[in-house]
Amino acid sequence: MSTTREGIAVDLRFKIAGRISRPVHEVFEAVVDPDQLSRYFTTGGAKGRLVTGATVTWDFADFPGAFPVEVVEVEQDRRIVLRWEAADGAQSTSDAPVTGASYFTTVTMEFESLGDDRTLVTIAEQGWRPTPEGQEASYGNCQGWTQMLCCLKAWLEHGVNLREGFFA
Repeated sequence: MSTTREGIAVDLRFKIAGRISRPVHEVFEAVVDPDQLSRYFTTGGAKGRLVTGATVTWDFADFPGAFPVEVVEVEQDRRIVLRWEAADGAQSTSDAPVTGASYFTTVTMEFESLGDDRTLVTIAEQGWRPTPEGQEASYGNCQGWTQMLCCLKAWLEHGVNLREGFFA
């Protein structure tokens, strides 16, 4: 359990997980392949395959504009580590910019074969500043990654894009 300071968690992080009834390689490919990712998650499109050292872009209908995503590590069919800007919306109360406003969070995705052609996908994100804006951004990303897992499951198991028409 993390401690709090003025009602804000000091260690802002989360971890979610879901089971998908497909083999681990198929699930992993649906995440690293930009064409597949664009079919169920990055509604504005994904550009670039997730490979160690790459910077790819993801675009979402609900948050227009391409987001650069740094690919820190890819271990085939096991693990993906990403970094992207926290986008916590911290605003200055004066004309001066917020000192150090730009920073990154780390996303770790793990893929575990459960046998019987089922895969457990775990997604964790950490690194927000312990501010009200950081806490709000962490909640938003937790919601987004949970939705991603639901969309991944619906796409791979049933061929349904849950995000289609959801935001517009």
